[in-house]
Amino acid sequence: MLVGEYTHGLDGKNRMIIPSKFREALGSKFILTKGLDGCLYAYTLEEWKNLELKLKALPLTNKDARTFVRFFVGGAHEIEIDKQGRGLIPQSLKEYSSIEKEIVSIGVLTRIEIWSKEKWEEYNKDNVDFDSISEKMGELGI
Repeated sequence: MLVGEYTHGLDGKNRMIIPSKFREALGSKFILTKGLDGCLYAYTLEEWKNLELKLKALPLTNKDARTFVRFFVGGAHEIEIDKQGRGLIPQSLKEYSSIEKEIVSIGVLTRIEIWSKEKWEEYNKDNVDFDSISEKMGELGI
């Protein structure tokens, strides 16, 4: 299970340090792709395979399904973690997520969300109404 929040930097070669708790779960390789809300998603290879099965089952005749699969899978890259615990963020994903220097990595159970620090702070300031969200989660049985 992936949990926790870590702030770290991006080096001059677009490599991010993978927090040690996340490295243990990810192994030596993982999948990095475009996420929702302007962040990146990182998946273990096993979790990615589970997700692939669900995406393959979506009907090709559904326009929204095709669009989502293109967005999500088309932007995916297999990332190898080097001996120093770093992973290279491809330029296309760096641009998509607006990552420049500081990064926030968040464990979200089955994936890691990787945010530019500025976007993460803006997201939390502008989009999170915990009272409203907690009411909706109650309706979902949580």
